[in-house]
Amino acid sequence: MPEDGIELSEKESLMTHEEVISIAKKFVDMGVRKIRLTGGEPLIKKNIEKIIIELTKLPINLGITTNGILLDNYLELFKKSGVKDINISLDTLKREKFNSITRRDYFDRVINNINLYEQNGFNIKINNVLIKGMNEDEMLDFIEFTKNKNVAIRFIEFMPFNGNKWNTEKVVTLNEILAAAEKKYSPENLIKLPSKKNGTAKNFQIKGYKGSFGVISTVSNPFCDSCNRIRLTANGRIKNCLFSST
Repeated sequence: MPEDGIELSEKESLMTHEEVISIAKKFVDMGVRKIRLTGGEPLIKKNIEKIIIELTKLPINLGITTNGILLDNYLELFKKSGVKDINISLDTLKREKFNSITRRDYFDRVINNINLYEQNGFNIKINNVLIKGMNEDEMLDFIEFTKNKNVAIRFIEFMPFNGNKWNTEKVVTLNEILAAAEKKYSPENLIKLPSKKNGTAKNFQIKGYKGSFGVISTVSNPFCDSCNRIRLTANGRIKNCLFSST
């Protein structure tokens, strides 16, 4: 979170929940079978409960990507509606650094919610954007987090796009992550997991660990040829790529 906050969109420019459901139904008619609500933070959206209930009536797998702060408020709704896939954005396991990054003192609540959802059998992925000079020193701590927890850590390469220029100095690459993992655990204990069709992550597991970790190598090893994602922004624009400027 920038020190001076972020510019919020005008309410009038955002889709209504009726428009969200209507567009979702059109996608389903065209064969879409998986929808994920992301953000910003989807759980602060007015009528989010109604959106979730109506979306889960469609023949889709519905997932949520969240900062994890409000998850305890939605446990019963997700259990009742059948939502199982929860992605939680978490860039550090250190409380002070968390407060510095987010400018919010919710570290304990996020960790407690991860534990709560794991105990209730949800499919949990933790999204972690590694940035040199900020949190790359915690890479192995996140892998250790999977030792006794059935969670999937997903390291996401920092996308250093600023205007028309690329700056890759702060990118922690797939190869760097794997090299660090092999050095700590040895190559024979680093198990490569099968790739999912149209999956974005290369997934691994440390032998004997309960959870797993993966790398989304957007910068160093793009997967454009297998990407089948379409993104619908809050104001109703369709984007076929995160790098798209329109």
